[in-house]
Amino acid sequence: MRVLRNSNVVIALILVAAMVVIGLINPAFWQLSNIFSLLKANVVIGLMALGVLLIMISGGIDVSFTAFAIAAMYLVVRTMVAIDYDGVILPFIFATAIGGLLGLMNAGIIHKFHMIPLIVTLGTASLVRGLVLGGVGTSNVNIDEMPPSLIELGRANIVTLERANGTTFGLTAMILVYAALAILIHLVLTRTMIGRSVYAYGADPEAARRVGFKTGRTMIFVYCTAGALAGFAGLLHSSMSWLANPRGFVGLELDVIAAVVLGGCSIFGGRGSVIGTVLGVFILVMIQNSLILMGIDMTWQRVVVGGVLISAVAITALRDRRSPA
Repeated sequence: MRVLRNSNVVIALILVAAMVVIGLINPAFWQLSNIFSLLKANVVIGLMALGVLLIMISGGIDVSFTAFAIAAMYLVVRTMVAIDYDGVILPFIFATAIGGLLGLMNAGIIHKFHMIPLIVTLGTASLVRGLVLGGVGTSNVNIDEMPPSLIELGRANIVTLERANGTTFGLTAMILVYAALAILIHLVLTRTMIGRSVYAYGADPEAARRVGFKTGRTMIFVYCTAGALAGFAGLLHSSMSWLANPRGFVGLELDVIAAVVLGGCSIFGGRGSVIGTVLGVFILVMIQNSLILMGIDMTWQRVVVGGVLISAVAITALRDRRSPA
């Protein structure tokens, strides 16, 4: 069927089938509190995945975004605590700007020296994490020290319901932020020249130059946007978890990259979509959620994520070799 040639449709069908199977194995999956928790878990990973999507479409790879998220989050929260600032808008602007500037560093090194993105981002990730831990601090900012405005933001719900035992649960309002940014990235990729240049550069950098795309500008766009999204997501995570941990997000790179590849993004560049990425994030988070519900040890959860990544890479690699981008 022609509709099954659309990778987003296939991913959506896989998602529905997985939800049915998981629900049959463990009916607790369908509890509204678990669904709300599942959606909440999508927010931070999803925001980071949108940035990684841009980079992978352009033919690159990035493993530094978690370090940038930690740097932006920890610097902003520690500054807020130090000066006793209790706002929301300015902190998020600064966190986003810090992430964007760090992304600019990646873009400059990769474009200027024609270096391999993986090597550059490994280096900048180590550099930034080291500077944060060595120059800013290693102690957590716990809930009793966190700015109240950030805690209140993280607690905001679209809807709040009550369980039979009197406790409450809700759907986080941050899902709206995630949805809005996903729509924005989708529109940029599909309706603007800079979006077309990202696909063109990923498919064939030399051809993109010949048709007039400014490849340096494209590199700046994808890496700065990825860094900015990481910085924003880092502070949002701190707000939602009521904690600022400078050693956080270790290993999250694998989850985010796995989600993007699972969403149909090509490891060779030139192919990928926001819709597929959002679905890929949901599938990965759902798998992790179901493993937790079944009481699977964290070690085995990492095995499953690694297996998902390898399988997704193999499938997309076979797809890309059999069909044109």
